[in-house]
Amino acid sequence: MRRMGDVLAGIHAAWELESDALVIRFDRGIRTPKLFGALRERRVPHEALASVTLTPGKRGTLVLHAVPRPGADPLMEVAAGQLKEGSDPYRLVLPAERETLAEHYRDELRALLASHPGAAGAAGYDALQDGSVDGVAPADRFLVAPPSGPQSFKGYDGKAGFDGTSEVAFRWSWTGASSEKWKAGDQVFSVRDLCGVEWRSPDGVDGYLRLVPRDGGPRTVPVQPDQDPACVVFGRYGPVYESLIFAAAVLAAIRDKDRAPVPVAVPAGGRGAGPRDPGAVAERIRHLGELHRAGLVTDAEFSAKKAELLAEL
Repeated sequence: MRRMGDVLAGIHAAWELESDALVIRFDRGIRTPKLFGALRERRVPHEALASVTLTPGKRGTLVLHAVPRPGADPLMEVAAGQLKEGSDPYRLVLPAERETLAEHYRDELRALLASHPGAAGAAGYDALQDGSVDGVAPADRFLVAPPSGPQSFKGYDGKAGFDGTSEVAFRWSWTGASSEKWKAGDQVFSVRDLCGVEWRSPDGVDGYLRLVPRDGGPRTVPVQPDQDPACVVFGRYGPVYESLIFAAAVLAAIRDKDRAPVPVAVPAGGRGAGPRDPGAVAERIRHLGELHRAGLVTDAEFSAKKAELLAEL
């Protein structure tokens, strides 16, 4: 068996097993996928993984693939299955002659996952060796750390900036932005006013990043990305892979704000001063319902918190 801390080097990346996590370090260079070069390194707790597979690759290679649990990684949550195989950060491509070494590494990681309460569990783990995540409970929070610090990228019709915690800003380009966006002006969004992020891969002709406002509700008339002031279009500018990292950081900040405890004012006279204002309780239940519909609060959390609020009346 391999020892913890041993490194398995592949093409464009290397894996290192720690006692509680898989550390993935990405190469940087002309031939390395741009997303890998921008990510540099990721630490993936074992509880964030559902399974690991080893399959034949192209042109005499093998592919070691760690499959993340649904909802565990903000990057993969935003990507929503749009990444091409060559840009999947959980795939390690190896020369075929390293098959024995790869098998040992796969088996060791499988053993760690099978005994971990956050993964498939020993009882049902054998059914997940094909890379499926069926039967694996989605994570109730992000387990893989999001990109840290300020983020930015330049799209076809504007530049997006995120301070890393609380505000997202869009600055329109005079050469690419539509007249609708120019009329609306540059935009600044508070993370607290957002409930999600939509990302459409720059690999297509209609790639974009859109911020979803919390109180916007469903649109009766679809707004095209090039006319939406809450949207930056990639267009012909090129594969803006920084935008995926940007979107993951914003989504993680939104979830953090939603999970932060809401300060509750204690009435003068303490807890026994009487029931809460019904209007205030109703507003909090309405806000909780928005989080539930956006998928940011589970059914169980919604029911428990709603009952708690109603008990305050």
